[in-house]
Amino acid sequence: MDKIAWGILSTGRIAGKFAEALAFVPDAEIAAVGSRSAEAAQAFGEKYHIPHRHASYAALASDPAVDAIYVATPHNFHYENARLCLENGKAVLCEKPFTLNAPEAEELIAFSRQKKLFLMEAMWTRYLPAAVKLRQLVDKGAIGEVRMVTADLSFRADFDPLSRLFNPELAGGALLDVGCYVVSFASMLLGKPNHVTGLSQLGRTGVDEQSAIMLGYENGGVAQLLTGLRAVSPREATVVGSQGWIRVHAPFHVPQRMTIQHGLDTQVLDLPYQGNGYNYEAVEVGACLRAGQLESKIMPLDESLEIMRTLDTLRQQVGLRYPMELHR
Repeated sequence: MDKIAWGILSTGRIAGKFAEALAFVPDAEIAAVGSRSAEAAQAFGEKYHIPHRHASYAALASDPAVDAIYVATPHNFHYENARLCLENGKAVLCEKPFTLNAPEAEELIAFSRQKKLFLMEAMWTRYLPAAVKLRQLVDKGAIGEVRMVTADLSFRADFDPLSRLFNPELAGGALLDVGCYVVSFASMLLGKPNHVTGLSQLGRTGVDEQSAIMLGYENGGVAQLLTGLRAVSPREATVVGSQGWIRVHAPFHVPQRMTIQHGLDTQVLDLPYQGNGYNYEAVEVGACLRAGQLESKIMPLDESLEIMRTLDTLRQQVGLRYPMELHR
């Protein structure tokens, strides 16, 4: 493949970010966009100079000019949209959280493997230079064995019962919108938890507006995580090891600076990224496709499934089920 020809499914804010990011990926191009309306597809296509503009997701999925599709719809639509693309033989990069719940993730992963097609969760921050450096430092034992992880990600959104953040019909709530970042961060460093405990405050619409999460691991490690939609938090993370610690400066989910403390030695690393950061996940998809890989080693499908299982457990503990889940 000289260039990966991308299709973008949806025309919302995140879709726009991905379109802007592809300008920083020299071996990729946007071939097509799909929307639920011709007007939205046309406007998005004009803005980002996209040649093929489809008035349905099905038309985009079947476009022969497209190699890979970025699914940028709200997460309660991820399963059906990603499956549509896979059914049409397309590689898929699906926005986070991967699906609505673990059963959907399991089915989608099984289908992609059956079809032998590439599939990846778009946990875009894992590919940023600072995140790559963090994993390298941990892997080489820069702070010894990782024992504890703390992370918080909360922002204040104006209450709107119809918005995707607060509407249960759109699978609203903090856990799936931003909680997936803190859970994924802990997963990246400590793996699969064997103990999951959470406490959530449910708001007027019945979705979680803030949550405190404790995760335990077989090796004795622990993670303490906070997430929310109605309060502003520092948005920092700390990785505590047996011989030191690493502080990931705010905003930790879009990192550019880290402080490493080992004994009496302190080191500060500045690791800026190009573009808006979404370009790095597109680079990863391109590298995987050219290597003939069906998934990313940085964001493996089995890990995405375990993250969804953790989020499911947390929702079950506070009695949060969405209307679309109750009818299945």
